[in-house]
Amino acid sequence: MRVSAVSYLNTWPLVWGFLHGEQRGLYDFRFDLPAVCAKAVADGDAEIGLVPCAEVERQGLDFLPDVGIACEGPVRSILLVSKKPYSEIRTLAADSSSRTSVALTRILLRERYGCKPMITRQAPELESMLAESDAALIIGDPALHLDPATRPYRAMDLGAEWTDFTGLPMVFAVWAGRARELARVDPAAFVDSYRWGQAHLNEIVRRSGEERGFSEAVAHEYLTRYIQFELGPRHHEGLKRFREFVRTLD
Repeated sequence: MRVSAVSYLNTWPLVWGFLHGEQRGLYDFRFDLPAVCAKAVADGDAEIGLVPCAEVERQGLDFLPDVGIACEGPVRSILLVSKKPYSEIRTLAADSSSRTSVALTRILLRERYGCKPMITRQAPELESMLAESDAALIIGDPALHLDPATRPYRAMDLGAEWTDFTGLPMVFAVWAGRARELARVDPAAFVDSYRWGQAHLNEIVRRSGEERGFSEAVAHEYLTRYIQFELGPRHHEGLKRFREFVRTLD
């Protein structure tokens, strides 16, 4: 069975067992940007994907309930950077790899700041994005490499903003697919792969520096303080709320 996983650092604990542990060889993995994961499932190029939750709603997919990528409060790797007050944003350059984060940005700007910016898609390079737009949305590893404190702009952490708005966690991606495909997988294997990753977190942190250019301190803090992988009732409540908002987007 073919599985499409996101290529960012925050995926590593989820897939580490599949790549290096006791779950190795159970599935045929490929690594893509979030939008490509969703497209791979939609096009039938993968049976299961770590799919952005906005696409789970749009495509009508089922998902495994126990693990995913979430936060409760700041997430650090999903940033809205703006030259203007948020209520005055009229044009927004969005990272072309994003799906859930674009939907989340639209929801928060509409509900909290009363604006509906025109959105264009661009590669995640902050200064070129802001050269033509009021604000930029950057996600994943490019956002994690960015230190907002060193830039002369406003920066909104979308995880923190969502939790402040709803009082709930935000779930960004889950293992999802068509119901007939999910019926063929062992959900426990996805939990076990994550647990293998947690047991080998020091190795993940070390290799994040070698392969992705993060300091061990940044990688460790990100994977232990900001990102949540185990999904409980409150995460599912937050996901339900997010999906309700997604349905209101035109």
